[in-house]
Amino acid sequence: MSQIKRPSLLSMTSGLILSLLFATNVQAQGSEWLEELDLSQYQEKVVYMDFWASWCGPCRESFPWINALHDKYKNKGLVVIGVNVDAQLEAAHLFLKKNPAKFKLFSDPSGTLAEQYNLIGMPSSFVIDGNGKIRERHVGFKKSNVQQYEQGIVELLNELKSNQANLVQE
Repeated sequence: MSQIKRPSLLSMTSGLILSLLFATNVQAQGSEWLEELDLSQYQEKVVYMDFWASWCGPCRESFPWINALHDKYKNKGLVVIGVNVDAQLEAAHLFLKKNPAKFKLFSDPSGTLAEQYNLIGMPSSFVIDGNGKIRERHVGFKKSNVQQYEQGIVELLNELKSNQANLVQE
């Protein structure tokens, strides 16, 4: 697995609470958009959270792979959430007309969530395990790295299966 930068649990928790407060001002646009982002509802799931923007070229390149990842693992414990950071939601909708998303979407127009995760480039993605811990962070998107990205996700999905099997045995 790649080296992992982890924000402190306190900063993540307080940042998530702040982002949820701000999120109530964002109206969902259709069934694919989340009105609020509550990662606690994905306990015992692996979450691939991808921050993207309409102006980001590598984001356009990443969407077909993220869609395929979602399709391949959605029934095996993976939840994919795309977090859009455009200030104007209309820009995101125009992007999605050309680059459709099959996964859940959330709008962060104020950048509160992006700031909480200390984004340093776009796209930025985080792989979060079934216990809510960030296990991987990817900055940018390179097609040459997708096998490595997927391998890390598969390892966490296998951990989920192993943990669930242990719970059944106890």
